[in-house]
Amino acid sequence: MIKLILHKPDTLGALTSMLCLIHCLATPFIFISHACCIGELESSPVWWSNLDYLFLIISFLAVMRSVKNTSKSLMKQAFWFSWVVLFLLIMNEKIQLMRLPEIITYVTALSLAVLHIYNMKYCQCKTNKCCTHNG
Repeated sequence: MIKLILHKPDTLGALTSMLCLIHCLATPFIFISHACCIGELESSPVWWSNLDYLFLIISFLAVMRSVKNTSKSLMKQAFWFSWVVLFLLIMNEKIQLMRLPEIITYVTALSLAVLHIYNMKYCQCKTNKCCTHNG
């Protein structure tokens, strides 16, 4: 995992963002089917709810490393903006501060994945002089 974070942060970030998106999309269907089977609605299992935190931690590490290795300063801002928005949306969902449409979280996770893919394809340093951190 450490090697993937250090050497392929965009691959890890895109993968994590897509898994986060799948997790968000699958949750309602899993719990609806579970409720139908047992005849009552229950809260989600702790391990399932805590996957959000795992995705946030891994995506933070991937963004942090991608920002250090990107050749475009605009990408750095886009990465951090997307990650902070995703973080705030997930925290809002956990504490239920305000009711927001789930589509906002889906779009934000997808945008983070797209940023990683774009960065991987078009924004990699060709020399040691273009990056702020030589890794």
